[in-house]
Order: sequence, then C-alpha cells, then structure tokens
Amino acid sequence: MLTCQQVAEGVTDFLEGSLSWKDFIRFRIHFWRCIGCRNFLGQMKYTIRILQQLPPPPISPEKKQALLLLFRAWVKTHS
Repeated sequence: MLTCQQVAEGVTDFLEGSLSWKDFIRFRIHFWRCIGCRNFLGQMKYTIRILQQLPPPPISPEKKQALLLLFRAWVKTHS
C-alpha cells in the first residue's frame, strides 16, 4: 500500500494519467481508504481549475520581436 507521502509525491502523475495501470489502481485504493489524501486530491484539482482561468503572462516586446523574426525566417524557408 502506498503511503500518504508517496501519494503526495505522485499526485501530479496520477492527475496527468501518466501512471502505469498497476500504480493507478494503487493510488485509487489509497484514495478510497484515506480521507486526507482524498481531500488533498480535491484541493489539487481545484487549484488546477483556478490556475487554468488565469490569463497568460504578458510577453515582453523583446521576446515578441524575437519570435516574429524566427517565424518570418521559418516562413521564408518553407515557402
């Protein structure tokens, strides 16, 4: 059985669906048995939902110009 620390360390992999089938089942069993980790999982899901609602950070004029130059060069080589 997984410990709460192992669940906390692997919760991102669980949420991203990158666990093996065996580990996914081990996590599900732990969540079924442990209210603290179920609450933690709920808090992580809530945090992700809230963070996805934030606007993207602004891009600096220097980075924007560099990206435009790279894009224009790419277009020239692929036209």
